[in-house]
Amino acid sequence: MAHKMTDKVTWVGKIDWELRRFHGDEYSTHRGSSYNSYLIKDDKTVLIDTVWEPFAEEFVENLKKEIDLNEIDYIIAQHAEIDHSGALPLLLKEIPDVPIYCTSNGAKILKAHFHEDWNFVEVKTGDELEIGENKLIFVEARMLHWPDTMFTYMTGENILFSNDAFGQHYASELMYNDLVDQGELYQEAIKYYANILTPFSSLVTNKIKEVLEFNLSVDMIATSHGIIWRDNPVQIIEKYLEWADAYQENQITIVYDTMWNATRRMAEAIAEGIRAVDKDVSIKLFNAANSDKNDIITELFKSKAILFGSSTVNKSIMHATGGILDMIKGIGFKNKKGAAFGSYGWSGESVGILEERLKDAKIEIVQEGIKELWNPDEESMNRCIEFGKEFVGKL
Repeated sequence: MAHKMTDKVTWVGKIDWELRRFHGDEYSTHRGSSYNSYLIKDDKTVLIDTVWEPFAEEFVENLKKEIDLNEIDYIIAQHAEIDHSGALPLLLKEIPDVPIYCTSNGAKILKAHFHEDWNFVEVKTGDELEIGENKLIFVEARMLHWPDTMFTYMTGENILFSNDAFGQHYASELMYNDLVDQGELYQEAIKYYANILTPFSSLVTNKIKEVLEFNLSVDMIATSHGIIWRDNPVQIIEKYLEWADAYQENQITIVYDTMWNATRRMAEAIAEGIRAVDKDVSIKLFNAANSDKNDIITELFKSKAILFGSSTVNKSIMHATGGILDMIKGIGFKNKKGAAFGSYGWSGESVGILEERLKDAKIEIVQEGIKELWNPDEESMNRCIEFGKEFVGKL
């Protein structure tokens, strides 16, 4: 169902209440998501983005209830990823000659996705499109988070259509930031940043500064996923600048995988040692094998220090911890300290492997790892408690 945002702008997207995994199995969406598409009616009529392909038919039929498709003068394709562009093939069967405004990379990727030579109009930062009382200004946002990404600013209404930036995977019929639960909103926003945009943090900072140089008044940030920011929209811009700057809270996160609970017991003892020294630090423990990997990444993003533990299996580490370590290497956390621990039966390679993997992920190792044989006894547990105390002292 369409939602009128202003006299000239209507939301015509799709709320996906059932979505639980996104990007294949790469991102968990506990609260669903939305695919936000916007219809602008000025002297010219403009459609900004579409929806994911499974909802293409529903999208086009609903769009017809809002407007005769032949009245659409321009389509803005801010991002070629399928959750944004998935309805384009069906829509353009009905209006095949409508110009599609996108970046040069956008045109290349859309052609590669759909193998159609549509009426592409390539734009770059600063290009403008007159649509009547208002105009649209385009701002390229390469690698936020794809090479083709761009923002679109609507003068008069002072709306920044920000594409994936400032968004969240969060389904709600309430639509706006001032109406939803603030804890849920910010949890989904920081999770989105931590898992998707952290690798591009330097670009985030530079792009925001570039946009600010335009001296544009922003009364609303219309994202491509989740909630629209209309109440003090600058708050999420300020958060992005904070998150992009090697962000950390007073938190230590311990991630482990365990066969018969020996490594789990070590993790809990290390946490006990940390707590004995620092009563104020927030400590989070995750069993990597049964915890959501994106939730773990979010907590690692928030942490000033991280510890990884694993039993030794086949002269290596358990695959769940290995998977998380691969993720943080690709994400590229900055300014975080760490250490390793684990249990073993006879060969005991896991701690050394964990340390090397942490170093590969650019985590600063602040103390030599600890390993304990078989199921830790009281003496072993005390060593783990002391390990936790020493770890805090070296941060």
